[in-house]
Amino acid sequence: MGPSVAYLQRLGVVGDPPDFGEPLRQIRIIDATERLLRAPETLFDSGDAGLEAFGWNFANIALAERFEAAAATLPNLITRSEAAEAVEITEDGGRLHLTGGEVVAAPLVVGADGRNSSVRAAAGIAVREHAFAQAALVCDLELSRPLLGQSVEFHYDNGPFTLVPAGERRANLVWIDTRDVLEAARVDAEGLAATLAARAQHLFGTVALKSPAFIFPLGTLSVARAGARGAVLIGEAAHAFPPIGAQGLNLGLRDVADLSEVLAGLDRGAADWAVTASTAYAQRRAGDLARTGTIVDTLFRSLLADMLPAQALRAGGLWALKLLPPLRRQAFALGMGAR
Repeated sequence: MGPSVAYLQRLGVVGDPPDFGEPLRQIRIIDATERLLRAPETLFDSGDAGLEAFGWNFANIALAERFEAAAATLPNLITRSEAAEAVEITEDGGRLHLTGGEVVAAPLVVGADGRNSSVRAAAGIAVREHAFAQAALVCDLELSRPLLGQSVEFHYDNGPFTLVPAGERRANLVWIDTRDVLEAARVDAEGLAATLAARAQHLFGTVALKSPAFIFPLGTLSVARAGARGAVLIGEAAHAFPPIGAQGLNLGLRDVADLSEVLAGLDRGAADWAVTASTAYAQRRAGDLARTGTIVDTLFRSLLADMLPAQALRAGGLWALKLLPPLRRQAFALGMGAR
């Protein structure tokens, strides 16, 4: 999203976005359910917010290569290609026991080690998790008609079917449904493309798979605090939720930005600077993590709700966004993570 791209540009990781990714200029939402109360078809345009694009679709591999290139220029960065067998967080700092037998000690430990974070467990930070019956199927597609900078979300009873522009006639697919439906579709390799075209209501012609299809379970994860005792958590060690609104990576980048701000303002000559840093980081991230997690969880649950009042609220909300420009601009700002 826009603020994340600006941050990556300041770091020198990304240059001119059009040279690197595909712009996301419009978001089109189509209620494809068969419910009594359905939301209106809605088109959000970045021009309504005075923006060239809401965000940019960067390929994972290309972005990872940019991070690797930036890391190679840092003279004080040392990397070790080993796993941490055990992590200790004590009053004297952190100790990582590596698979090769080495023990690495540091005052501050940053846990970017995913949902099953060893750093989180060692720091004694409480975690809340919830698993959904739904899963997500992801793959790359080629369409016979291009998306032209428009992300299209078809909202079905068990979750959205989302096509994201990836350049020319290419698209990235995120299809959320129950796991048995997704597994059955993936097993039928010959029929999968036809199934996807039907899910897209044949708006983009024929569909061809350009990558294998992968299925991931869905759930939410949140922490009581994102830092404590000289340890901080970033990325999925601190937050995880369904892929709604492209929030995962963007929220992780805001984690990094806030940690950088905290460290830049500290006297690292003080004896307890790492504990101070972890406490300040947790306080700084609390509002953003709670707000984003609540919004994404509410949006996802509203898509799955069978009760008429919930369906009415969802449909009414989309009507309000469609008809009220000030509310729409506020929603844009929240969705992009503007601060």
